[in-house]
Amino acid sequence: MPRLKQTSHSPDISLLIGVILLLIFGVIMVYDASVVYAHEVFGGKYHFLILQSLWVLLGTLAAFFVYKLGYQRLSKLSFTIFALSLFFLLLTVIARFLPAVFEAFIPKVYGARRWIYLPGGMGFQPSELAKFSFILYLSAWFAKKKQRFSSFLFLLAVLCGLVVLQPDYGTAMVIAAIGLCIYFVSGVSILKLLPLGLGLGILGILFIINSPYRMQRLQTYLDPAAADPLSGGYHIQQILMAIGSGGAFGLGFGQSRQKYEYLPEVTTDSIFAVVGEELGFVGTVAVVAAFAFLIFKSFAVAREAPDDLGKLVATGVASWLAIQVLVNLAAMTALLPLTGIPLPLISYGGSSMIFMMMAMGLLLSVSRYTVRSSK
Repeated sequence: MPRLKQTSHSPDISLLIGVILLLIFGVIMVYDASVVYAHEVFGGKYHFLILQSLWVLLGTLAAFFVYKLGYQRLSKLSFTIFALSLFFLLLTVIARFLPAVFEAFIPKVYGARRWIYLPGGMGFQPSELAKFSFILYLSAWFAKKKQRFSSFLFLLAVLCGLVVLQPDYGTAMVIAAIGLCIYFVSGVSILKLLPLGLGLGILGILFIINSPYRMQRLQTYLDPAAADPLSGGYHIQQILMAIGSGGAFGLGFGQSRQKYEYLPEVTTDSIFAVVGEELGFVGTVAVVAAFAFLIFKSFAVAREAPDDLGKLVATGVASWLAIQVLVNLAAMTALLPLTGIPLPLISYGGSSMIFMMMAMGLLLSVSRYTVRSSK
C-alpha cells in the first residue's frame, strides 16, 4: 500500500547538525590550506576565507529557501529548472567550437569550458546546476510511474553527452551514477540496469583510450611510483606524501608543508590531503565518519519518506553526496584515478557549495514529513 503523507514536523535535527559541523570544518580547512597561496597571489591570507564564508552564507540562504518552498512545490518547476540547466550546458559546448564569440563569459580554464561568468565577474558551473535539476526532474518523472527505459536512456545520454563535451568526464560519470540510483529505487529490476552499467563502463574505457590526457592519468593510477614525478605523477605523489607524513595524529593544525605551493588544487580537490597531513589518521577517520553518518541519515530520510516523490528526491541527494565523497576520497588515496571532483561541503567553491546546500535543503524538506515504518 502507498504510504500516506503526514502533517509536517521538525526536520531531522541530527542531519542538520551534521551539515553545519562539516560546513564549519570546511571553512576552517579552506582558510588553513589557502594561507600561503592567498598571500602570494592575492596579497592577503584571508582571501579564500572571505570567499568561502560568502559561499557558505549564500548556500545556507538557498537551502533555507528550498526548504521553505518544499520538495513537492519545487518539483512542479522541475522541468523548467532542468531545461535551463541543459541550455547553459549547451552554451558551454557551443563556446568550445566558437571560442571567439563566447570567450568573454565562457573562457577556457584548464583546457575546458565549464564556467559561465555573469556580468560583474560572478561565475557558476552549469554541471552543478545539472546535478540538482536532474535529481528533481527525474524524481518527479518517476514518481508518476513513467519509467520507460528508452526515454531514461535518451535523457541520460543527452545530459552526460553535453557534460563530456565540455569536457568533464568525471562529472558525467557522477551524474550517470546518480541517475542509475534513482532509476533503481523507482522499482526497476537490477537485471535491467546491468547491461546499461556495462555499456557505460565500455564507453568510459573508450573515452580514456582516445584521450592522451586521460590515458596518462590511468597509467599514473596503475603505477604511481613509475610516473614522472615532475609531470603526470606529480599531483598524486604530492597527495600521498602529504597524507603519509601525517602519521597517526598529524603534524598539527596549520603545520602542513605541502600547502607551500607543492600540492596542486590545495583548497579544492586535494583539501583532504591537507586534512591527513595536519590531523593524521585520527583526523581523517573522524571526517570519514562524519560523512558516513550524514550519508546514512540521508538514506534513512529516503526510507522513511511519505511518498514516492520524497523517496526518490532523498535517494538522489543521498546518492550525490555518497558518490562524490567516495570518488574524492578514493582519488586522494590512489584507489581511483584523479578526477576534478570536490569534497562536498568542505572543498572551496561557489557552485559546488551552493547547489549542494540546495540539495541539503531538499533533503531537510523531505525529512519534515518522514514516517516510521511499522516493520
